[in-house]
Amino acid sequence: MSAQAKPQVALLGTGVMGSGMGRRLLDAGVPLTVWNRRRERAQPLADAGATVADSPAAAAAHADVVVSMVADDAASLEVWTGPHGALTRVRPGTLLAESSTLSPPWILELAELARKHQCAFVDAPVTGSKVHAATGQLTFLVGGDADAVARIDPLLSVMGRGSIHLGPVGSGARMKLINNFMAGVQAVALAEALVLIERGGLDTNAALSVLYDGAPGSPMVRTAGARMTAKDYTVNFQLALMRKDLGYAVAEGERHHVLLETVRGALAQLSKAKTTPWDAADFAAVVEVVRAGR
Repeated sequence: MSAQAKPQVALLGTGVMGSGMGRRLLDAGVPLTVWNRRRERAQPLADAGATVADSPAAAAAHADVVVSMVADDAASLEVWTGPHGALTRVRPGTLLAESSTLSPPWILELAELARKHQCAFVDAPVTGSKVHAATGQLTFLVGGDADAVARIDPLLSVMGRGSIHLGPVGSGARMKLINNFMAGVQAVALAEALVLIERGGLDTNAALSVLYDGAPGSPMVRTAGARMTAKDYTVNFQLALMRKDLGYAVAEGERHHVLLETVRGALAQLSKAKTTPWDAADFAAVVEVVRAGR
C-alpha cells in the first residue's frame, strides 16, 4: 500500500480478532483510531501507535474507512446505531465494512442505513482464528458492489492473505455462516468420536491417526483434536460464539427452507455448555460437555 493510498481507518472492536487486525494495519503504517467497549483491551494497540477513541462515533468522525469486528448482531447494532454509534458522526463518502459474523438480515438493514448516510458498505467477515489474525493469514469473505469492494481490498490485503468477492451485500455473511456451521458440526462430531474412543478402550493416538489421515481428516479436525486431547482450551474461537453462529445459520437455513438438521444436533451439544465454564473457553471444549454427559 503506497503512502498516498493509506486512508484513515477506524477499527471498532479490539478483541481476539480485532486486535490482530489492528496490529497488521499499524505495521503497514496505516493511520488507525480504535475503540473497544473495554478500553483496556485497546491499550496494546495504543502502545503500538493507534489513537484510542472514547466512542464509536468519535472513532468514525474523521475516518475514511470504518471497520467493525464485534461479537454479534446486538453488539453491531449498538456500535453503529447506538446513542454514540458510528453512524451518528460518520461523514458522507466513508466506506463502512462489517467484519463480524452476523445474520444476513441485519447486514442488509445495516447496508440500507449506510446508504441513507451516503456511505459505501461491504460485509467482510473472516475465516481464521486468533493466530491467523495476528499473522495476517485471514481470508475475507466479501459482499458488496464492485466499487466498494475495490476500495476495501487494499486494506483487506494488509489484514489478511486475500479476499473472495462472493456477490452483493449479504453474500459474505451468508458464506461465513455456512463455513462456520460446517466447522462446528465437525468439531462436535469429533468430540463425540473422541469420547467413544476413550470409553471404548481404543488407543487414543492410534484411533485419532485413523481419523486424521483418513476421509474425516481436515485442518480443523486436526487442530481441534490436538486441543481436545491436550485439554488446552485457550481461546482461539470462543465456544459461545460458535454456538451463536450456528444459531444464526439455522435461522438463515429456515429463511431459505433448508432445515440444517446436522447443525441443529451440533447446536444442541454446544448449548449444553451455556451454564458451564466451558462456554467462555475455546470451542474445542465441547468435548468436556460430551465427556460429562451433560
